[in-house]
Amino acid sequence: MLTIKHFTKSYKGGKKAVDDLNLVVERGDIYGFIGHNGAGKTTTIRSVVGVLDFEEGEIEIDGISIRKDPLACKAVTAYIPDNPDIYEHLTGIQYLNFIGDLYSVSKANREARIQKYSDEFQITPHLGDMISSYSHGMKQKLAIISALIHKPKLLVLDEPFVGLDPKAAHTLKGIMAELCRNGSAIFFSTHVLDVAEKLCNKIAIIKGGKLITHGKTEDVKGDHSLEDVFLELINND
Repeated sequence: MLTIKHFTKSYKGGKKAVDDLNLVVERGDIYGFIGHNGAGKTTTIRSVVGVLDFEEGEIEIDGISIRKDPLACKAVTAYIPDNPDIYEHLTGIQYLNFIGDLYSVSKANREARIQKYSDEFQITPHLGDMISSYSHGMKQKLAIISALIHKPKLLVLDEPFVGLDPKAAHTLKGIMAELCRNGSAIFFSTHVLDVAEKLCNKIAIIKGGKLITHGKTEDVKGDHSLEDVFLELINND
């Protein structure tokens, strides 16, 4: 579903934010992307979803190059950044319908999915309110719902649990598992390592822009906790 081949991204001055990254995320995967601040996670994610251009390598979504046909890639992808920027002059339901229009989601499917996910995240009574009145957590929930309206084949998330209360975080984990059971794939970054260990079937750890280990979660962590393995790897120069 997502193939990253020899991906390299440099910024001004020639510093490589990501250096020769290779990863494959298959249908049904919940793939955790782990690293310290500045390791290259967000740069990779923004390049995957077409927000950032890059100099070297290739990124393909469902067999399509993000550089050659970004619209086709984005049509089957949903992206939730670490700090969702939502149009605050709209109500919640207006925003969700706007996203539904962008992806040409039918009225019946749109209404059913909005009802399902807004009930699960307990924001249905607030969909008529202006987004400017929402708390950070409510905006995060709305962004998640908007990402699910078109039933994406690939869901890309950057620190999705930040700002969510424990019940909402539990709900999101259940939705992520359900999506992957139905054939979608998820690629997400997180600093919450115990969540990644329990939720992800695959893990990649990046340090200083370079991939230092990846594979099935049980293979990456062995007989240790993911936290212990992560700390050992990033402290080992």
